[in-house]
Amino acid sequence: MKVALLQINPTVGDVWGNADRIRAAMATVPGDVALCLAPEMSITGYPARDLLLNAGFVAAAADATERLARDLAGGPPVLVGAPVPNTGGEGRALFNSALLLQGGQVTRRFHKSLLPTYDVFDEDRYFEPGPGPSVLELGGRRIAISICEDIWNDRDFWQRRRYHVDPIEEAHRQGAHCLVNLSASPFAQGKQRLREQMIGSLARKHGLAIAYVNQVGGNDDLVFDGRSLVFDSQGHVVERAAAFREDVVVADLQAPGPALAPVADTAEQEVFEALVVGTRDYARKCGFTDTLLGLSGGLDSALTAVVAVEALGADRVLGVLMPSPYSSEGSITDALALASTLGIRTVTLPIERIMGAFDTTLAGPFAGQPRDVTEENIQARIRGNLLMALSNKYNALLLTTGNKSELAVGYCTLYGDMSGGLAVLADVPKTMVYRIARWLNRAREIVPEATIAKPPSAELRPNQTDQDSLPPYDVLDAILERHIEQHAPADAIVADGFDEGTVRHVLRLVRLAEFKRKQAAPGLKVTDRAFGTGWRMPIARGHWDR
Repeated sequence: MKVALLQINPTVGDVWGNADRIRAAMATVPGDVALCLAPEMSITGYPARDLLLNAGFVAAAADATERLARDLAGGPPVLVGAPVPNTGGEGRALFNSALLLQGGQVTRRFHKSLLPTYDVFDEDRYFEPGPGPSVLELGGRRIAISICEDIWNDRDFWQRRRYHVDPIEEAHRQGAHCLVNLSASPFAQGKQRLREQMIGSLARKHGLAIAYVNQVGGNDDLVFDGRSLVFDSQGHVVERAAAFREDVVVADLQAPGPALAPVADTAEQEVFEALVVGTRDYARKCGFTDTLLGLSGGLDSALTAVVAVEALGADRVLGVLMPSPYSSEGSITDALALASTLGIRTVTLPIERIMGAFDTTLAGPFAGQPRDVTEENIQARIRGNLLMALSNKYNALLLTTGNKSELAVGYCTLYGDMSGGLAVLADVPKTMVYRIARWLNRAREIVPEATIAKPPSAELRPNQTDQDSLPPYDVLDAILERHIEQHAPADAIVADGFDEGTVRHVLRLVRLAEFKRKQAAPGLKVTDRAFGTGWRMPIARGHWDR
């Protein structure tokens, strides 16, 4: 039985455009395919979030699905993802469903059983769980139909299951011959290996061939990597779709090909490709063709510029240099060298005179007060205003350049360097920024070596370096990883060998910076836990960890 995996890049809300993408993918499918699979919520895009509360939107999704069914009447049946109204009179208003389009009509509806409510997911807000396992009889085969989370609850793979029921186990009891899964599974560095181990284990356990189709592309803060999969009944990967781009894969579940090698992408390559796709799609889906950013000569702005060029093209990126009296000559020359290598335009806007105007205006109220971080923040906000002015004038998306380490501890300025429409590196720790830069330079120098080698600095006062205020980044990132991604309290981190004073200082900074993160631009999620929709910390709170 041949199946086709339609790995498409839907836009949230564009039900007619998404149907067109499915239609175009179906046009490439051979005539002997028995079943085609599109991703979870492929008609609406995922996650549609509170658009699902709008009855008109749900009705439009139904109209687009029915028209798609009519247009595909002469082809093989296809499963597409869409919301379906719950007409039972109780529970949530919708089901998260896979709809079978066959013979010009929607002939069957299969509902998702397991609804995630952790990290970035909030499906219980919108959907009612399906009543149980779904099995489709097609061409003499019994096919278990599942949607994303339904396959992530095997008791033999996970030490602790999130749900009390396992729809796959029940479908196997009902005599399923194979399993298909429609997914919208967001990217996180290293997650693909976990996916393959988990689905392979499921295939071996039940002796089922499995076809798994995943969404690709960026939607707001989430990036989807695609890499759809087909497993034989022994749990070997026999087909794998492309990473971070649309693709159509055809496989025979009854006569699968030879096993494929495991994913070989490095962490640096994975994260870089995710940033590129996330930036490209955020700009495109928000209606921007051009982008700009501040070029400081530092590593973060350099990597952001490389991502922007790869995402949109050099002719669509403007680099803005805004030197102050504290900017080193090397910072200016490094920024210009990078711009030359990338082939992007630059403009230089010195800020010394504007700084002087602020000093003059505030001289009275500030009389007798020492210079401190206030004046440093003014510099950052001057630059933020200039960048926003250019963004408005040129209708260009402003990219902020701060990394996750800085955002975690508040080493950034509201309405200054945090100003912008997309925070490209907001989930990339500083140590990973260094690793990606070195990976980019593996064949030729793209990021100037001087930029990589010099001590990081905001250059807001004479001879300033980041380590005047923060621990070394390798120490800082190790503490942050334990606290943010592993939820470790101070005592547990200290027990891992870190200095207690440093740990408590860092955790205090994380706590105090919450108000900044709530006002930050959306950031692209590339780790297991980002400061985005999955981070739900209160701002006003007491402190329990003494």
